[in-house]
Amino acid sequence: MRLGFAGLGAIGRPMAARCAAGHELAVWNRTRARATEFAAAHPGVRVAESPRALAEHADAVITCLPTSADVAALLDGADGLLAGLERGTILVDCTSGDPATSQRIAALLAARGVSFVDAPLSGGPPLAATGKLTVMCGGSAADVARAEVIVAPFAAKVVHMGPVGAGHAMKAVNNALLALNILGLAEGLVTLAKAGLAPRAMLDVLNASSGRSFVSEVLVPERVLTGTWPPLFRLALLEKDIGIAHDLARELGVADSVLAAARERCRVLRAELGESADYLEPIRAAEQAAGVELRG
Repeated sequence: MRLGFAGLGAIGRPMAARCAAGHELAVWNRTRARATEFAAAHPGVRVAESPRALAEHADAVITCLPTSADVAALLDGADGLLAGLERGTILVDCTSGDPATSQRIAALLAARGVSFVDAPLSGGPPLAATGKLTVMCGGSAADVARAEVIVAPFAAKVVHMGPVGAGHAMKAVNNALLALNILGLAEGLVTLAKAGLAPRAMLDVLNASSGRSFVSEVLVPERVLTGTWPPLFRLALLEKDIGIAHDLARELGVADSVLAAARERCRVLRAELGESADYLEPIRAAEQAAGVELRG
């Protein structure tokens, strides 16, 4: 398959690397040096001069960008994706985006005979590298079936969530719940540490009890207790995702006081910690504020 891939960020790079093994691959990135470096490491990969050149002669294009607004901007202009996408092709958007923008993009593409599937991911760079991501798709059944073949190199599980936008809705709520777990554990664990409890003992009990979560079972033991704090996912992107979930709830008339409070807390932390801060930095901020460390 002739495949175009736009967006070689932290998760896009390992995804594209797996695609390079089985497809005729072209890549494009806003920072051209990153695309050139990627092509040098993967013989046979072509660097596209523009989004239009990426889409021309491609059977499918994957986008993996920070926001849906970035995807929409990539379509515009004489050198944009829209100018290069041919009738009968498909755009698979792996961005963690928002449903409303995706629906507008889908309508724009449909008028040109191009299919669209929103296909955000769960699993992060480590699972992207091993081909074990979960992909949550929004689109028609026929289009999602096409997308399933396209994402197969990096996906272990593909779930059709519903019409266009459903995948992005699912991803936003998932990440909002992740944020709630991080913020709650940050406060709860430092409270216990301040009371004199050993961090490892806390987690041993918590993870055998009803308060456990992916954050307590995996993230805290692997990254917080060890003190390694590897930067894998920016807090700024998590704050963006919880904002999408909050906005969706508001549009649908759903009361979401908990999500709204979490969004505001993430917004404050993002401003305090900076755009490059990792998504687990709220735990370190809570440690520093309480004068304790969760290690062991």
